[in-house]
Amino acid sequence: MKTRGMLIIADGLGDRPILELDGKTPLEAASTPNLDRLAYGGIVGIVDPYAPGVPCGTDVGTLCALGYDPFKYYKGRGPIEALGAGLQLEAGDVAFRCNFATIDEQGLVVDRRAGRIREGTSELASSLNNICLGEDTVAFFAPGTEHRAVLALRGSGLSPAVSDSDPGTACEGRPMRKIYPLDNTPEAAKTARLLQEFLDIAQEKLRRHPVNLAREAAGLPPANAILTRGAGIINTIPPLAKRYKGIKGALVAGEKTVLAIGKMVGLDIFSGEGITGSYDFDPVAKARLALDLVNKVDLVIIHVKAADLAGHDGRWDLKIKVVEKLDLLVGALMEGLPAGVHVAITCDHSTPCSVRDHSGDPVPTAIWGPAVRSDFQTYFGERSCAGGGLGRITGSAFFNVLMDLLGFTSKLGA
Repeated sequence: MKTRGMLIIADGLGDRPILELDGKTPLEAASTPNLDRLAYGGIVGIVDPYAPGVPCGTDVGTLCALGYDPFKYYKGRGPIEALGAGLQLEAGDVAFRCNFATIDEQGLVVDRRAGRIREGTSELASSLNNICLGEDTVAFFAPGTEHRAVLALRGSGLSPAVSDSDPGTACEGRPMRKIYPLDNTPEAAKTARLLQEFLDIAQEKLRRHPVNLAREAAGLPPANAILTRGAGIINTIPPLAKRYKGIKGALVAGEKTVLAIGKMVGLDIFSGEGITGSYDFDPVAKARLALDLVNKVDLVIIHVKAADLAGHDGRWDLKIKVVEKLDLLVGALMEGLPAGVHVAITCDHSTPCSVRDHSGDPVPTAIWGPAVRSDFQTYFGERSCAGGGLGRITGSAFFNVLMDLLGFTSKLGA
């Protein structure tokens, strides 16, 4: 018998023990009565999004959380970001994930996110769009969520085998990296030359852009450089409906990368007021929309980004507050939940505050509902979940378990 379900993907929720919290993680230190209710009445475990000890990006981790093998379907984050930003790619285009960043007069990256800039990015992006480079190649550029943006190079003989200009979170204070080819093909060499040309042009245009002049006058970090990473080419992914007996699903999210993945796998996507990809998300607004959708589809996926931001910012205090907002979301869901609906929670990766980046640590997970054989765990935390009945499984395996509980899996063999 088929039933309905809700899946919460808490981006970057997992963490490591923090000295100031007496060795607890932010999740363990937070007040989470509703998450604990899921754990007490359901079954818990820990999930390696791809494999033990392998850090995943949000793109790869989300694909794993939806049951996809990234080695089979992942061709770089750039195309996913481009789709989320509304750029229409053509065969042969090479797309890049970008950040607006702040560099100083010596070319050192002082802020990879330009103060997490949110205003003026459309104007900045417009100045970098549709730039004709050498060798009959055109650069297309579009804003993403907050400091994020996307770049696509269109021309003949291009390759995604080029290096990143982004030095990485742990390397702020170092120069932007120069672009170089990652293989010996003429296509990679050409793409590296053109990408470096675009980055040089971008610095000159951004340096004198009115948005940045106004930011500097206000004492804010200017978005005066573009950092690139995640080069990739377009790829097709079989929709969830083809893999799981025609399942109809919806995604509630405010983060454009995740919304793009939702489009790619055939989900109906929903966003709106209060449904942001930042700290200011409204947990009740997300819950209300999800509750409305669960009466119309088989599976509603709710993505929450903010815990990942707190991890990247190294702010365990903010992460505790995000966890407690997440708990409010779960409480609002449970209060209005129709009978027979299963609720699950997992993560795409851990983002420990001590690391300020994604790690290979397993993430806590739980499933609650009428078909669940509950275990003996009583609260939702990294260590508590490690002792649960789901054991330690991969992200794809976790999604299969949920699909089986909802009645959308097929028997293996006769």
